[in-house]
Amino acid sequence: MLDGCGALCGVRVLDLSTVGPAARASRILSDYGADVVKVGAVPRSGVVQITPPHYAYSGQRGMRRMSFDLKSEAGCSAFLHLADAADVVIESFRPGVAARLGVGAGDLLSRNPRLVYCSTSGFGQDGPRRSWASHDLNYLAVGGFLDCSGRTADGRPALPGATVADIAAGGMQAAMSIMAALLERNRTGTGQHLDVSIADGVFAMMSLYVDEYLATGVEPGPGHYILTGRYACYDTYTCGDRRHLAVAAIEPQFWANLCRALGLERWIDHQFDDSVQDDVRSDVGAVIATRSRDEWVGVLGPGDCCVAPVNTVAEATVDEQFLARRVVLDAEHPVAGSFRQVAAVWAGTVEPNEPVVVPDAAISDAVELLTEAGVDPDRVRQLVEDGVVA
Repeated sequence: MLDGCGALCGVRVLDLSTVGPAARASRILSDYGADVVKVGAVPRSGVVQITPPHYAYSGQRGMRRMSFDLKSEAGCSAFLHLADAADVVIESFRPGVAARLGVGAGDLLSRNPRLVYCSTSGFGQDGPRRSWASHDLNYLAVGGFLDCSGRTADGRPALPGATVADIAAGGMQAAMSIMAALLERNRTGTGQHLDVSIADGVFAMMSLYVDEYLATGVEPGPGHYILTGRYACYDTYTCGDRRHLAVAAIEPQFWANLCRALGLERWIDHQFDDSVQDDVRSDVGAVIATRSRDEWVGVLGPGDCCVAPVNTVAEATVDEQFLARRVVLDAEHPVAGSFRQVAAVWAGTVEPNEPVVVPDAAISDAVELLTEAGVDPDRVRQLVEDGVVA
């Protein structure tokens, strides 16, 4: 960034979500310089409020926050006033809820035609499952991801190690779609309503296998293909210290390098020979079990063998490559104090020169935000006193 402001500098985003894909999308937009305002619900007696811990979603660094009572006429009106000057609104209610509250795409776009309104939901705004209650695992299940994953000892699809659907199929899809819509708005002058379905995103993530099935009729699954465990050259192995090594020697030259380094030259020409894969896998595993994980990484990593250590999360935070790339930064919270968190790793984001400040979730920016939006200061005070904004 030539001015250090960020690619989305000057873009105002109102995020009505608390957790999940929408929150991940606004995190990405903020990392690119957008002015993100986290919009929550005014606390109500007997109603459970979801408040992520201070470190979740990078602690909402660089964001402001306020709350509205959207069920009250005054609270809804105040939000609409704020949205009139916004560039993007992100919501993650079940389909139809935002409209019932008076803050749906139609309500906001009729007042602010340049607005990019992004609805994130599990199955999208239409279809027979549009109102189903679901989470990450459900979307991975219906999109074919789980069925192509590894199996537990009793044959069940194994749980993934991260919320892949929320992160990529939902959050990244939403952020990408919003950026594209902002570019289109620059050309046409008008905004639009984006219907982000997490399940659709998972289906798209599986396109390599889906397209193969649609074209050939051959149904993918565990062990079907090189990427799902069919061959020994693409697998994980247990080392002598019970840690693990990931081997992804797909290209023949990398497989040959690996076989030579392991003293298994006899298997070089049998990389894709289905009749001997059990033997190949057994021999590779037996050799790898003779040394520790880090010993093998030191030998095989620089040797063009396509290997990597299977790091724990703790190990990943101090991995030499990630340290060199500065993917972790220092943060300060007014109550929790100093801690570290994942940096803005996306290409083209601005790297801070000092520890980032993570806001206290208990502190509201309501007065500042509404005043910026042109609401009369006396009216702002009245709204706060009446409890319809906080």
